[in-house]
Amino acid sequence: MSRTDSPADGEQSFLSHLVELRSRLLRAVAAVLIVLVALIPFANRLYGWLAKPLIEHLPAGGAMIATDVASPFFAPLKLAFFAAVFIAMPFILHQAWAFVSPGLYRHERRLAVPLLVSSVLLFYLGCAFAYFLVLPAIFTFMTSVAPAGVAVMPDITRFLDFALILFLAFGLCFEVPVALVILVAIGIVTPAQLVKSRAYAIVGAFVIAAVLTPPDVISQLLLAVPMCLLYEVGIVFARIVARRGSATVDEAAES
Repeated sequence: MSRTDSPADGEQSFLSHLVELRSRLLRAVAAVLIVLVALIPFANRLYGWLAKPLIEHLPAGGAMIATDVASPFFAPLKLAFFAAVFIAMPFILHQAWAFVSPGLYRHERRLAVPLLVSSVLLFYLGCAFAYFLVLPAIFTFMTSVAPAGVAVMPDITRFLDFALILFLAFGLCFEVPVALVILVAIGIVTPAQLVKSRAYAIVGAFVIAAVLTPPDVISQLLLAVPMCLLYEVGIVFARIVARRGSATVDEAAES
C-alpha cells in the first residue's frame, strides 16, 4: 500500500464504519419505537400487572395514589417505554453483534455467541425472579411493619422507579456467571483463583444485597443466595472455558 493511498483508504474505512453504526443504531431505535407504539394502548394494563404484587398485599381498602397531576399519564407511558426496550433487547443486541462480529477472530465469535445469549436469558431470569418472588416478599414485609393508624398508599411514580431499579439490580446480579467466564477468558483470573476467593464472593454478595434491597432479611437473602449459587455456576463454566482455551493453545503449538 502506497503512502498516498493509505490515508484515503483509512478515511473511507472509518466513514463506512460510521455509516454502518448509524444504520444499526437506527434499526435498534426503530425496533424500540415499533414495540412502544404497540404497547401504548396497553400501558395502563401493563402498570396494573406490574403493581399487582403490591396491590395484593395492601391492607383492606388500601390503594395507590398519584401525587403529581400528570403521574397517571406519564407513569404508565414510562413503563411502556422500558417494557419496549426489554422486549426489543434481543434485536438490539443482535444489531450490536452484527456490527462488532466482523472484527472478531473465529474462536472469539464461538465464545461471544453463547455469552451473548446467556447474558440475555440470565437478565430476563433475574427480572422474573424479582417480580414473582422478591416483590411479594418486600411488600409483605413493608405492609406488615406499618405503624397502627398509618394508611399505606404508595405513589405510582415512586413505586415504578422502585420496581425498575429492583429489576435492573436483579438482572445485573444474575450476570455473575457471564462476568466470571469473561474474566477467565481474557486471562484476568483463573478458575483456581475464583475458588480461593469464594469466601470473599459470599461476603460481597451479602453486602451488595444489603445495599440494593430494602432493609429486611428476606429480600436480602433472596438476592444474596442466588448470587452465591450463580458464582458456583460461573466457576463450573469458567473451568470449561479454561480447558477449551488450553486445548486451542496446544493445537496451535502442534500445528
